[in-house]
Parts: sequence; C-alpha cells; structure tokens
Amino acid sequence: MSRAPRTQLLVGGRIYSASAPDATAMAVTDGVVVWVGQDRPGRALHPDAEIVDLDGAFVAPGFVDTHVHLTAHGLALTGLDLTGAVDRDDALRRLRAHADACDDAVLWGQGWDETRWPDPTPPTTAELDAAAPGRMVYLGRVDAHSAAASTALRAAAGEDVGTLAGFDPEHPLTGAAHHAVRAAARSRLTAAQRARARLAALDDLAAQGIVAVHECGGPEISGLDDFTELLGTDHPVEVRGYWGQAVGSAAEATELLAATGAHALGGDLFVDGSFGSHTAWLSRPYADRPDCCGTAHLAEDQLVAHIRACTEARIQAGFHVIGDAATAAAVAAFEAVAGEVGGPALAACGHRLEHVESLTVAQAQVLSRYGVIASMQPGFDALWGGPGGMYAQRLGADRAAALNAFAPLAATGLSLAFGSDAPVTAPRPWQMLRAAVHHHTPGSGISPRAAFAAATRGAWRAGGRRDGTAGTLEPGAPASYAVWEVGELVVRAPKDSVQRWSTDPRSRVAPLPDLEPGTDDPVLVRSVHRDRVVYGR
Repeated sequence: MSRAPRTQLLVGGRIYSASAPDATAMAVTDGVVVWVGQDRPGRALHPDAEIVDLDGAFVAPGFVDTHVHLTAHGLALTGLDLTGAVDRDDALRRLRAHADACDDAVLWGQGWDETRWPDPTPPTTAELDAAAPGRMVYLGRVDAHSAAASTALRAAAGEDVGTLAGFDPEHPLTGAAHHAVRAAARSRLTAAQRARARLAALDDLAAQGIVAVHECGGPEISGLDDFTELLGTDHPVEVRGYWGQAVGSAAEATELLAATGAHALGGDLFVDGSFGSHTAWLSRPYADRPDCCGTAHLAEDQLVAHIRACTEARIQAGFHVIGDAATAAAVAAFEAVAGEVGGPALAACGHRLEHVESLTVAQAQVLSRYGVIASMQPGFDALWGGPGGMYAQRLGADRAAALNAFAPLAATGLSLAFGSDAPVTAPRPWQMLRAAVHHHTPGSGISPRAAFAAATRGAWRAGGRRDGTAGTLEPGAPASYAVWEVGELVVRAPKDSVQRWSTDPRSRVAPLPDLEPGTDDPVLVRSVHRDRVVYGR
C-alpha cells in the first residue's frame, strides 16, 4: 500500500513569496510547496497537516553557492587558515605554530594576501624552510592561483619543476610550476584528511542556509580522486559537480562526463588566472607590472572546440575568465559556435562563464542572446575593490572601477548567479548580498531583490534547473527553504529609499532583511532541502 501524503503547515511567520508577499503560512506536501497564504485559510485548507509554529521567523528559499572548492575550504577550516594574517611575519608565525602542532605529511595553508599587508612581500622559500625545517609546505595565495612552497615540496614535485612556466627559486610559483607543486602536495593528503575537510566544509555551508553548491573541480585543482569522493559523499547539502577539462569532440565530452561522474564540463576550466597573482589575461599590461599581461591557458580555437563539442552532446560547458583579454576570447568563441549551430542550440545548454569580472555591457548583450549565464562573486569587490584595493593596485583606478558591474550587466538581460569561490571568500550569503548591493563603484550595485534572486533562483538556473520554480516558494516549487530569526523586514525602492515592511497586500513586493552596512545578519534556525533537514539549531 502506498502511504498517505505528508503535509506540514508552517504558520505564524513571514514567507518570502512573490505571488503572496503578505504570506504568513506555507504548506509543504512530500517535499513540494503546495500553498502559501495567511494562517487562517491555511489551517482551514489543511486540517490534517502537522503544524509548525514559526514564531515570527522569516522563511525564504535556501541559498545555492554556484562556485566552491569544498576540500580546499575544509582544509582551511581544519588546518592553517591565513586569511587573517596581518603581515608576512604573522603568516610565518602561524606556520611555525601549525608545524609544531601537526605531523601531516604536507603543511597545507591557504589565504594569505600580500596586497593587504604594510609590506607587500610574499613569504619566500627560505622563510618557509626556516619556519618548518625539512617539511613540505604549501601556502596557497588567497586567489589559489599562486603559492609559496618549501624546498622539500618543490623537490617532491619533480626534477623538472624548475623548467616550468611560473617557476621562481624563492618567490611564489604561478602557472605550470604552481600546478606541479599543488599536485605534489595534494597527492600527499590522506583519504582521511580529505574526508574530514569535506565534512567540515559541507557542515559550514549548511550552517549558513546553503542547501546546494556547485563544486568546481579539475585535474589541476582537486584531482579526480577527491572529486569522485566528494560526489559520493552522503550529506544533505546537494553537490553539483563541474569538471574543468577541455574536450575536442562530442564523443570525448560524453566519455569524460561518464568517467568523472561530473554533471557538466566547465567551472574552473582556466582560460586565465587571477588579478592578484598577475595571471589574469589582459589586453594591456598591469599597472604595477608593465612587463606583464598575464597568462592565457587556452587559445580561442580550443574554446570554440570545447563549446561546440559540449553543445553537440547537450552538456553544459563553461570557463574561468577574469581578465579582459580572456573574456573577449570566450565571448568570441561563443559567437563563433553560434554561427555554426545557431543561438537556440547554445541557449538550450545554459552554458556558463565563471567570475567574468571584466565583462562589458556590449559583451553581456552577446552572451544574453545565447543564454550564457554569468556566475559571479560579489565578495570579490568587497575584498579587493575601491580606492587603494588590490584591483586598483593591479589595474589602476579606472580599469578597477569597471570590474564586476552587476547592475549594468543585469540590465542587458544577462542571467546572474552568485557564489563565494570558497575558500577564496567565505561562504556567507547575507554578507555576499550586502556586497552586491553596496558595490564600491556607484551604479554597479544591484537591488537586494535582484541580489537575492541571483543567489537562489538564478543559482538554480545556473545549475540546469530552468523550470521557473526552483529557488522560489511558489506552489509547485521544491521545498528548499531556510528559516531565519530576523528583525524588521524592508523593501528597497529603486531610488535607494527604504520602505518599511507592511502587511498591506497592495504593496505586492516581498520584503527582505535589511542589507544596509552595519546591520546584523539573520540567524539561521532551520533549513530543509528535498524533504531532508540540512541544518537544525
């Protein structure tokens, strides 16, 4: 016999629903939202439902983080996190303390950022050797595109590491040399270390109201063992896996998807590197390195081949692009493939570009025609934008001010999806939304409503769920939601004025927590995804 449907009726709260912005109640049957409205009719319509009293709490769709590196984030949580290091000496002190307390084969650290130090000099090989004599040390820069490495780790990477692009005997490594030492360090992490890190990362995300994530793996990032272990991990936070490896034919794309277990072939498929490590591919030199235009990892013909192959195989594709030259190459590649197969065929796949910090309005108009989604990180502007920030140091004030222009890009119809790139920035969704609203460049910030949509409905769309309900609390939507303790809710009007929350249904605009600078983040009480509790306080 089939069991009777199970219905819960959440009452006495504030429900974030576009169709019923004054809703105080929501009914969920077998993991699907079936009704939203007021308490009294809810009780009448669902007399046999299990009642859940919200006690005034705010209920909203659960967050989705569209770009994470779970094991790396977990290693920072469980090991040596250098994001708070105030200078090089502080970073080295932390390394010494970690080395004294840890007998792991590799001392893995992450997060140092010399652009925020009084003396912007990264740790040298000799300094790592002195802090942890004889130990293999891998200290990844905050952007994960360069790393300081000890002599022992460099030796473990092989005799030819000194011949690879990006090698320096004393200074942090970039490019192929960085990939070699990262692979050597990664290979010495035990399965137990990886499992502990993954669990710590997933639990951390769950505690932030995040119900699903997009893991961006690849041969040079986490390796196939870690990627397949992650996809096989049982945890209530849903993981969609992106594998960053280029292909040249539809058959190769299909075979690679099957071999890796990935859901798509994109994410951190590197066209270039990062601004902080001077490896983002630029059309003209860095302001602080006139001899340098960054690194191009893929040529335009390789981009075209990958997009064509994935489109023919109906597999979502994508690339990591940051510099303006990398962005131009990717946009040109999409235009070239559209000329071959037609725009509708591209749009059917929902291809993505990650980061796209240098994207222009004209380029966004092209991408929006082909249904390409921009997966972006508002925390980058909060961390590196503004006068004197890393962007301005690397590019000069004018070029820096044009980065991550959320509002002008969204105005073209380009679909935005937001994530953290954890561990590059912490996966803290409300802080991420605040960063998107209060951009350093006037006119680039978007409304709280648009920012919230990019972290929920837009993020589900970026992950292939384009049914129009995922990431909402409308009837028929999957019941993926979070319950928050929060004070007064507000509606921000187009001209940056603030209207206080009202139960008047004529307002027809669902309110959100106040995202003004200095306001407190909501406190998570409970979250549910696919009829499974993700987090319960």
